[in-house]
Amino acid sequence: MTDTKYWVAFNRIPQLGTVRFRQLQEHFGSFEKAWTAREGLLRAAGLDSRAVSEVLSNRGSISPDNEAELLAKAGVRAVTWSDEEYPDRLKEIDDPPPVLYVKGEVLANDWRSVAIVGTRSATAYGRQAASTLSRDLVTSGITVVSGLARGIDGVAHTEAIQSGGRTIAVVACGLDIIYPPEHASLATSISQHGALVSEHPLGVKPRAQQFPRRNRIMSGMTLGTLVIEAGEGSGAMHTVQHALEQGREVFCVPGTIFSPKSKMTNLLIQQGAKLVLTHEDVLQELNLSSVPQQLAMTSVIDLPEGDERSVLEHVSLEPLHIDEIRCRCQLPIALVSSTLAMMELKGLVRQVGGMSYVRA
Repeated sequence: MTDTKYWVAFNRIPQLGTVRFRQLQEHFGSFEKAWTAREGLLRAAGLDSRAVSEVLSNRGSISPDNEAELLAKAGVRAVTWSDEEYPDRLKEIDDPPPVLYVKGEVLANDWRSVAIVGTRSATAYGRQAASTLSRDLVTSGITVVSGLARGIDGVAHTEAIQSGGRTIAVVACGLDIIYPPEHASLATSISQHGALVSEHPLGVKPRAQQFPRRNRIMSGMTLGTLVIEAGEGSGAMHTVQHALEQGREVFCVPGTIFSPKSKMTNLLIQQGAKLVLTHEDVLQELNLSSVPQQLAMTSVIDLPEGDERSVLEHVSLEPLHIDEIRCRCQLPIALVSSTLAMMELKGLVRQVGGMSYVRA
């Protein structure tokens, strides 16, 4: 965590977002060097006067070592976009958080994930739909991502855990603060069966303006967003807008035309969102219908060992170029190439063109 603690320290300073973090990283190479840089060097990195002023006035009261100690005591890890654990899909959005705070564990297989969002005041129908779809998705090998809010979010998280699946909660405050407070025990369970995730440092309280930005993380780290009951003006619309901007799929559960809770979902379906009757509609649209069978197969066959295992761990159902596979498994390109060729003969992987591979 030598350099990570400096990422965390910078993340405490106002006016430092994605663009300025990139400027500092590109100019200094490490955030430890940036932390001790003088005014002239900060300006040379591309920071404007206001950002330079914020850095100079704040870093005297922020201790990177103390930040690291606070995180350790809280059982929270800081994951930067330079770390392997940082969700690959989230790196692709226009405004990825430089630092994610994680309580629990984000796994490689969590790339197979769907965000479930909806109203905080769900009807019995909405709660049943959220429960059924969350259960069926996690038993099909999909990670359910939501926002720990009352209503649809809470139902989706709870059902995912009770069904033995994985779930991730993206929150709009520091991970030492639980909001809403009645979800404290649920938050603990989520950290044991997935992860709590936030872009905010410890101690940051939830504020209204933080929730829409939180939603870009939910949509950004998932394959698609499933909306279950949302009326006009619902916060779920922020997630939908982010999903569309990020090129993610949008799914909606239809509702009665007489319910204001279903007004937005029905309108979105009318505008082209995928209508969902069962979880199979989601799996088919995301080309994940074969995941349950593949999970069943891996439980009864022997997995490869050595280099083949190392390579296979980084090959998924989404096409991945051989250069990216090499970077992820940290093996020589010649070895990766020969290993992939052998695994293709064994039927473990398949080349889909352009030197990109998927699991067979």
